[in-house]
Amino acid sequence: MLNRVVLVGRLTKDPDLRYTPNGIAVAKFTVACNRPFSNQQGQREADFINCVTWRKQAENLANYMSKGSLIGLDGRIQTRNFDNQDGQRIFMTEVVADSIQFLETKSGSNNGQGNSNSTQENNQNQPNQNTNQSNQGNTSDNNTFQDSGEPMDISDDDLPF
Repeated sequence: MLNRVVLVGRLTKDPDLRYTPNGIAVAKFTVACNRPFSNQQGQREADFINCVTWRKQAENLANYMSKGSLIGLDGRIQTRNFDNQDGQRIFMTEVVADSIQFLETKSGSNNGQGNSNSTQENNQNQPNQNTNQSNQGNTSDNNTFQDSGEPMDISDDDLPF
């Protein structure tokens, strides 16, 4: 049996962080995911998918992401039911997020620019871990190939292939 969900979308509102009586953090949130096609009027539609995450991941989501933030998540679909105050049986389907990636910084959602991930804890003073894997101890200022904007003077004889 397989039950896996991968979503990339924007938060429709700030995550709702709460704690269980045992002190376990739980965050409920909704992700808007664009459909890959347009409707008959030529407009793109979106699906609004209810999600939940637990523990430290819930706290991180609530602390660093807000309405409009772009996130990616990996999880599973879960259904549950309960009786509401009127005695009616309510059925809910939601995605339980096992892993959440922050696809932009908290300030990036406000100005439309974002390129960080959750492992950086949204600290802009750290080097980009995706492009600097072999130079983790160095800062981006020491990277001689970054943002020079000028062509390099290399001849074919200098290339190893």
